[in-house]
Amino acid sequence: MQIIQPSSFHEFEQYYRLRYEMLRKPWHQPVGSERMEDDPQATHLMAIDENTGEIMGGCRVHLESDTEAQLRFLAVGPKYQNKQVGRRLLQAVEEEARRLGAKDLIVQAREYARNFYKRNGFTEEFPSHLLFGEVQHYQMRKPLY
Repeated sequence: MQIIQPSSFHEFEQYYRLRYEMLRKPWHQPVGSERMEDDPQATHLMAIDENTGEIMGGCRVHLESDTEAQLRFLAVGPKYQNKQVGRRLLQAVEEEARRLGAKDLIVQAREYARNFYKRNGFTEEFPSHLLFGEVQHYQMRKPLY
């Protein structure tokens, strides 16, 4: 597994396709809803299977303030789940957040992802928002010592 920043059209195509398939399509959202206006200002990361070149997972990180970075859109393809892909992406996000000068990393975690983040050092702060009227999110935080 290799963690890269997508740079080519093909890499970004794979990256956004995974983001759509995992985080939007199951809730019947339109293609395009996986893209955000501030995507150009974020650092995007993707895990690639070095043997096949296939995307395994992806996410993005951006600064919310001088000291706080936010992780968004962490998704791992179905055949790569439970194989440490999410954990490796999270480690890369933490490194990038530190490089950007952040002291804390926050995430708006979906209900089903809360335990993943807790296992990786995050603490739950509060329920945040309800996405698509049904997907509860929780703000979680991890200090980046």
